[in-house]
Amino acid sequence: MKFKRSAAGVLAISMIAMTGTVAAEGPGNSNGKGPHRAVENVDVIDAESFSISFDKTYPAGLPLERIVDVSVVDEDGEAIDVGDLDVEVNKSDRSEVTVTHDSLRGETGTLTVGAEELDFDYYEFELSIFHTNDNHGRTDAFPHLVTAYEAAQEEYGEGLLLDAGDVFSGTLYFNEFRGQDSVQFMNYMGYDAFVPGNHEFDLGDPDDGHPELVEFFEAAEFPIVAANMDFSGDPGFDHLVQGGITRDAEDSNIYDGIIVEQDGEEIGIFGLNTEDTETISSPENVLFTDYLEAAEEAVANLQEEGVDKIVALTHLNFSGTISDQTLAANVEGIDVIIGGHSHDRVEPPLLVEENADGEPMEPTVIGQAGEYGEHLGAMNVVFDRDGVVTGVDGELYASEEFEADPTAAEMLEPFTAAVEELQNTPVNATIVNDLPNPRLGTGSDVSVRANETALGNLITDGQLDAALTADDDVIMAVQNGGGIREALAAGTPSIGDVITVQPFGNRLALMDITGDELYEAFELSVSEAPNENGGFLHVSDGTEIVYSSDNEAGERVESITVDGEEIARDDTMHTIATNNFTAGGGDGYDVFADINDDGRVTIVGFTDWEMLRDYMEDLGEVDYDVEGRIVDTAAE
Repeated sequence: MKFKRSAAGVLAISMIAMTGTVAAEGPGNSNGKGPHRAVENVDVIDAESFSISFDKTYPAGLPLERIVDVSVVDEDGEAIDVGDLDVEVNKSDRSEVTVTHDSLRGETGTLTVGAEELDFDYYEFELSIFHTNDNHGRTDAFPHLVTAYEAAQEEYGEGLLLDAGDVFSGTLYFNEFRGQDSVQFMNYMGYDAFVPGNHEFDLGDPDDGHPELVEFFEAAEFPIVAANMDFSGDPGFDHLVQGGITRDAEDSNIYDGIIVEQDGEEIGIFGLNTEDTETISSPENVLFTDYLEAAEEAVANLQEEGVDKIVALTHLNFSGTISDQTLAANVEGIDVIIGGHSHDRVEPPLLVEENADGEPMEPTVIGQAGEYGEHLGAMNVVFDRDGVVTGVDGELYASEEFEADPTAAEMLEPFTAAVEELQNTPVNATIVNDLPNPRLGTGSDVSVRANETALGNLITDGQLDAALTADDDVIMAVQNGGGIREALAAGTPSIGDVITVQPFGNRLALMDITGDELYEAFELSVSEAPNENGGFLHVSDGTEIVYSSDNEAGERVESITVDGEEIARDDTMHTIATNNFTAGGGDGYDVFADINDDGRVTIVGFTDWEMLRDYMEDLGEVDYDVEGRIVDTAAE
C-alpha cells in the first residue's frame, strides 16, 4: 500500500548555480529615476542573492529600483516574483552591493540587471526515502509501524520504502512462522526493495540449503537486491536469481541492483550484506564477495545505464572496518546509504563529505533506524541537475507513539494467538534457583561471553545428553556464549521462556577433532578474556578447562581434562558435540571450519531449544550452579 503524498521541506547544505561576471556598456540606469550609475559586474551568488559592482559608490538608503532595472524570468520566459530586493553595501568598497531576494530554489532561468543577463540553474529533485532494519521477528511491531509510515508520508510525501535486512530470528513469531508472517506485513506496507541480512541465513542446512528463506523470497511482493551475494551454489534459489542491473525488476526475484522511477527521475538501488555472514551465520553454499569491490561494480553499472542518483541498501554496520561510513568514503558515486546490522539510530541522517584520504567529495547521506520495528526512518534528499546531493532532512518516527493500523492489527491476531499458545505451554520441570545470563556493563563483573555460568552448564549438559543418544563416543559438548540470549527464572518455565534462551533454532552437530585442534579451539575461546567474546565456549559436565588470562592470546590454555583424564596435544581423535553454527566455523572458528570442510562434522538434527526443554523435563528438578568447569588461574 502507498499513502498520501504531500510536500516536503529540506535543509540546504549547498547551492549549485551558473555564476558569471559581465561588463556593462550602457548607462547603467535605464529608468532615469535615480543617480547615474553604470553596472560593471554582476554575479549570481546563490538561490537567494546576487552581487552588483557599480562604477561609483552606491547611494545609501536608495532603493535598487531607482538605480537599475532588475527582472527574473524562468526558462519559459515567464516572470518570477522574487519579492523585495534588499541591498547591503560593502563597507570596504561602497561601489559593491549584495542583493537578497526570495529563494529561486527549484527554478531555472535568467536574471537581468539593467542591460546585462545571467543564466541561473537551481533545478532540484527531491527524493523521499522511508526505511527500516533489524526487525528480528518483532511481527507485533508492524501495526504501529504502518501508522508511523502513514504519518511520515503526510510530512515527507510519497517515496521509496526500503528494508536493510535481518527480518529473521529473535522471537517466537519467527520460530513459529519462519518469516512468513513478516513478509505479509511488508507486502501490505508496499516495500520497494529488501537486502538480506546475516540472520536471513541462520536456518541454513548443509543438505537442504535455505528452504525457509526461499519461501520468504517467493512470498515477497518486492525485489531482493544482493550485489555481493552469490546464490548460485544453492539450487533452491535458481528460479529467483536474475542478477545484474534491471529496470524491469519483478517481485521475489534477486538482482544485483534495480532501477526505479520516482517523479520522472531514475533511481538506482543495489544491495550489500556483511561478509562476516560466513562466520556469524549459516549461509552454507551462499557466498559473499568483498563489499567495496561489489559496490564499485554496481555503481559503475548503474552509471553506464545513465543513472546518477544511487542508493546503497546495506547490512554492514554504521561504523567500523566493514561499515556504511567506510563504504561512503571509499566508493564514489553513492548518494544515499540506508543501513542496518549495528542497530544504530542515526538521527538526523549523517552526511559524509570527505573521502578516505580526507579530501572533499560529493556528499553521501547515511541513515539507519535502530532495531525491532521501534522506529521508521524518514528522509528527504535534494539533488541538483547533475545528481549531486545538495540537501537532506530526516528523522526517526517512534512507532510506539502511533495507534495500531486497524487492518494490520487484524492481520496480526492469528499469528499472536498461535504464538501465545506456544509461549504459554509449560515445560514439565521445576527450576530450583534463578539461572542468570550476565553481561559486562550491566552491573555484573562476569559475563556469559567470558565466564562459566550455571545456564551454560545446563545447556551443554542437555546437548551432551542428546548427543550420546546418537554416538556414545562423544566426550563433551560445547556451546558458544553468544548463542545464549536470555536468563531462566526459578519456577516452572514455558516453552516460550526456553526458546528466548536459544532463539536461533541451531541443530546439534557431532565433530571428530584431534587434541591439537581442540586446544586451538579453546585458545580462541579464551583469547579475549576477561573481556567478552561471543565465541566463548561453555562445556558440559566432566570437562575442565584451565587457562590464564595473564598469558598472551594463543598461549593461555594450560589443560583440558575430561572425566579426570587430560587431553593430550596430539593427533589423537576425539568426538565432541556443538551446534551447527559453531561447527561450521561461526564466531571465527577457522579450525572448526577446516574440520567441517574435511568431512568430519555430522549434523544430528536435534534443535537447540528442544534439547534444553527435553533435558529439563528428564531432570524434573533443575538445580544448577557454577561448578569450576572453566577456571582462569589469573583471576584466582
